Amino acid sequence: MTSQTQDRDLRIPGRPEHTPRGHLGLIVSASLATGGVVALALVAAPFIPAKENVLTGVVLLAFALGWALLAVLSTRFTTEPQRWAAAPAAFLAVAGLISLLPPGSVVRDVFSWVWPPALFGLVVWMFIRSRRQLRVRSARWLLYPVLAVLMVASVGGGYQTVRESIDTRAYPMPGQLVDVGGHRMHIHCTGSGSPTVILEPGRGGASSDSGWVAPVVARDSTVCVYDRAGRGWSDPAVGPQDAARIAADLHTLLERAQVPGPYVLAGHSSGGLYVQTFAANYPDQVAGLVLLDSTAPKPGPALPTRTESYDVLGRVSAVFSAVWHLGAGRLIVQRSYGSLPPHFRGEARAQASTAPYLHSYIEEVVASNTSMQQAAALTNLDDKPLVVVTADTGNPAGWEQAQDMMAALSTNSSHRVAKDTTHALLLHDETSSATASQAIHDVLRSVRAGSPLAQQ
Repeated sequence: MTSQTQDRDLRIPGRPEHTPRGHLGLIVSASLATGGVVALALVAAPFIPAKENVLTGVVLLAFALGWALLAVLSTRFTTEPQRWAAAPAAFLAVAGLISLLPPGSVVRDVFSWVWPPALFGLVVWMFIRSRRQLRVRSARWLLYPVLAVLMVASVGGGYQTVRESIDTRAYPMPGQLVDVGGHRMHIHCTGSGSPTVILEPGRGGASSDSGWVAPVVARDSTVCVYDRAGRGWSDPAVGPQDAARIAADLHTLLERAQVPGPYVLAGHSSGGLYVQTFAANYPDQVAGLVLLDSTAPKPGPALPTRTESYDVLGRVSAVFSAVWHLGAGRLIVQRSYGSLPPHFRGEARAQASTAPYLHSYIEEVVASNTSMQQAAALTNLDDKPLVVVTADTGNPAGWEQAQDMMAALSTNSSHRVAKDTTHALLLHDETSSATASQAIHDVLRSVRAGSPLAQQ
């Protein structure tokens, strides 16, 4: 007899009330809890690689186990079998196995379009089946929040997939991809003249962040913007993203892209740490520096990169990056980058909404202390021109003093205070960014003329 027939029989007037056997509510809660506990255990397990696709895959397989338990246990121990639970178990198992495939595989790309509408239809069907077959009200109310989460995931995942496709067409890559050893990085150079200026945005930044500065500098010299690993159009990279790794990637990128040096490096915020580390490791490739409200180095013994806390944060990063596939990042960044030119603003928002972006951002946050110590290796620029620009609004205690200390790296330096501007607006605002552009221009003029910097 089918379940539909049983449902009709139960509604026949005068038929004796069906008394369920077993604790269905307990089975529902235990099955779903088992899936959640197994998922957490697998995410934390040291033998599971801390990669986004792997952790996503094992979590989905764990949830599939929970739904399978509901189907099996309710059939075995109650008179109200919930065989419909086998459908979400099968769907999540398939999704988990496909997630384990390496990124970029054709099957994964196709499935990214298939799973959101398929899950949406499945959730609607699951709601109907649970309403009909779960006679215990408490058991239904245990399921409803789970179904709501699955519904939100299907809508968010579908929206993110469609928007990423639209963004790819709306914001084509302007430069070139260069293999730097294991991954490719994007670089885009405009203007003409030497020395070449390299713009390095802060933590979480990409080439789009230089939307105001790069065009102005291009009137005076060749200027290159690029995307660090996992940002913009650059591929993700394996391993910690500390200042030494970022500087090494940039050095390889410039060499293989055949961008002639020496360079004037301009770094904003944490980007200041990266250009200082570059100057310490490749001094012959640096003609001058511009530090735009830069994070200050922190002298001290080098910290180990691979630690237990790094591995834990790496797993957290992978899990949160997976959530970005559901459109969470797109909601968060919609109020960001508002001061950039319209095209660059849309470009930056689109790129910051992706999972690789979030993962790379967290990697830089985790490595921030190491980066500060690595940047402290730069102790002397001799007489190479150096301009330090400090925003005058919203600075923490001791910020101005740290800026003065960085200005002392060169005997040919200038420390300037940007009036009525904040840390972020120094790069993102049209008016405030003029101070940054002028600082770069002054360093270029000093390099070309071999003369001291003009003091302001």
